[in-house]
Amino acid sequence: MPETAPSPPTLAQAWLAAWPAALATWSRFTRLHAPLLCATTAQAKAEGLSGSFAMIRFVDQSVVVDLQSVKKLGLENYALEILAHEIGHHVYAPANGTDHFRLLARIRRALPTLERHAPMIANLYTDLHINDRLQRQSRLRMGEVYRRLHEAIEKGGEKSRPGRLWTLYLRIYELLWKLDRGELGGVTERDATIDADAWLGSRVVRVYARDWLAGAGRFASLVLPYLVEDDEARKAMAQWHDMQNAAQGTQPQGGLDIDEDEIDGVVHPANDPRITGEEESEPVASKGDRPGPAASTRTSNAPGQCREPFEYGEILRAAGLKLDDHDIAVRYYRERALPHRIPFPSRPAPQSLEPQMEGLEPWDIGDALDTLDAMQSVMQSPRLIPGLSTVRRVYGVAPDIQRDPVPLDLDLYVDSSGSMPNPQQQTSWLTLAGTVIVLSALRAGARVQATLWSGANQFMHTDGFVRSEDAILRVLTGFYGGATAFPIHQLRDAFARRTERDRPAHILMISDDGITTMFDRDERGNSGWDVSAQALARARGGGTMVLNLFGRPDAALQRAQNEQGWVIETIKDWPDLLGFAKRFSRRHYRDVS
Repeated sequence: MPETAPSPPTLAQAWLAAWPAALATWSRFTRLHAPLLCATTAQAKAEGLSGSFAMIRFVDQSVVVDLQSVKKLGLENYALEILAHEIGHHVYAPANGTDHFRLLARIRRALPTLERHAPMIANLYTDLHINDRLQRQSRLRMGEVYRRLHEAIEKGGEKSRPGRLWTLYLRIYELLWKLDRGELGGVTERDATIDADAWLGSRVVRVYARDWLAGAGRFASLVLPYLVEDDEARKAMAQWHDMQNAAQGTQPQGGLDIDEDEIDGVVHPANDPRITGEEESEPVASKGDRPGPAASTRTSNAPGQCREPFEYGEILRAAGLKLDDHDIAVRYYRERALPHRIPFPSRPAPQSLEPQMEGLEPWDIGDALDTLDAMQSVMQSPRLIPGLSTVRRVYGVAPDIQRDPVPLDLDLYVDSSGSMPNPQQQTSWLTLAGTVIVLSALRAGARVQATLWSGANQFMHTDGFVRSEDAILRVLTGFYGGATAFPIHQLRDAFARRTERDRPAHILMISDDGITTMFDRDERGNSGWDVSAQALARARGGGTMVLNLFGRPDAALQRAQNEQGWVIETIKDWPDLLGFAKRFSRRHYRDVS
C-alpha cells in the first residue's frame, strides 16, 4: 500500500513546538509551563484575555494566546517572536507583580490628569525594552511583527488609526534598529517634532536598559503630549495591551513605599543629562543592584514614607486587580502593619533538676561500687563478670514539661465618628494601630472581637471572639463618619455570656473625648458605669483607653481610672498611636506567660 503523507501540524501544534526555542532566547535555564493556546477568541476570553491576541498572568506565570486573533492579524508564522516577547514580560520587564506595581506608580506620577492610561503606557514602555533585546541580541523578526500590526491598523480604517502616538512609537523602533523612516509602516514624511522625540525615546531605552524602572517616568513624560492631543491613539493602541490583567489574583508586596527615583524620575528626557550627554552623571546601578522597597531612600518632597490608601488602590486597579475600596483597605493596612507586629513569642524551657534514667551501660572494675545495678546485671546473666555482664544505670536531666501559655483575648473598640478619617481614602492611624495590635494578638494565639462604632445604631462587629484575620480587618477598615454614641449594649452583651471557663480578655478603646458616651444609659436604662464595671469584672484581663486629648482627662475619665481601674493613655497627635500599638503589643503578647 502506498504510504500516506503525514498531515501538516495544526497551528496550535506549530506554536507549541516553538515554545522551547522561545524560552531559550532568554536563557537555557528559563522554566515556564507550556502556554495556553486558545483556538477561539471565546476560549481566550474565558481565560481572561480580551482586547489583545496574547497576554501574561503573574499569578500562575502563564502565557495565553488567542490563535483566532493571530490568524486575523496574519501572525501565524511568528510564533517564536510572539512567545519570546510574552516570556520577556515574565523574566525581564516587569517580571513580577511587585515591579509591575512600582512601574505603574512611576508612570502614573508622570501623567497628571491622564493616570488612567498608565497601564497602556507601561505596556508600551516594557515592550520597547523586550523587543529591542529580542531584535538585536536574538535576531528575531520583531520589526516584521510590527509591520504586520501596522497593516492590520491600516485595514481597520480611520477609526482604528492611532495617529501621532503610533507614528512616534514606530519611529522609536526604527531608530533603535537603524531602519529608514516609514519602514515599519509609519508616516514617511519628515516630522521634526516626532523625529526629535523618537530620538529621545530610543535613548531612554538604551540608557536605562539595565534599570528600566528608572526610565519609566521619563518615557511617560515624553509621550504625555501625544496622549493629550490624540484621543484616538489611546483607543487604538489599547488593543496591543498584553499586560492589561497581568497582576489579577496576585498579592503584590512592597508597593506601599515611595521610592526616591519614583519622584526624581518624573523628568522629560530632554532634561536628563544621561540622555542628552550634556554633562557627566553618576552611573545607574543595574536592576539587581537596585534597593528593594524596604531599603529605598525617600526624598524630602515625598508625601510620606507610604502612599495613601486611595493612591494605593488606584495602582492596584491599574495592575489588573478587581477589588473594591474595602478590599483594598484591608490589603493596605495589613501590609503596612506587618513590619510592626510582634515576633513569634519564644520562651526558654527550664531544665528539671529531677534525675531521669536514660538507660544502661557496662560496669567495670574501677567504677564506683554503688553505681553497680546488681538486679539488672543478674537479670542479664547469673554469672557476674565485670565489664561483660555487669551494668550500671545512666541518668540525665530532662526538660521540664510546661503547659502552653494562654494569651489574653482582645476586645477592641475603634471610633469611626465624623472626627475620624476614612481609612479607605487616607491613612487612619486608628485603623493602623488597631491592625498592628490585632496581628500581634493573633500571632500570640489570642482571639479578637473588633467593634467599629459611630452614632446611634452605627456600628459593626465580628461574630464574637474570632481568629479570622480578614473578618477582623474588614471591620477595622469600615467607616461611618457620623455622630458619637458608644454602643454600650455591645460591651454589655460581649461579656454577659462569658464565664470563668473562658479566657481572660483585655478591653481596648481607641477614641478621643467622645469615649465618655460609654457611660451614658443604654437602651434598657442601665447605667453605662455599671455596664463598664461588669465588663471589666467578667473580662478579668483589665481595660485600656488610648485617647487623643489636648488636655488632661476630664472628671468622667478620672473617675473611670480611679474607681474602675481603666488604664488611660493620652496622645497629642494621631500618628502617636503607632508607637502605642507597638508598646501595647509587646507588653501583652510578646512575652506570654
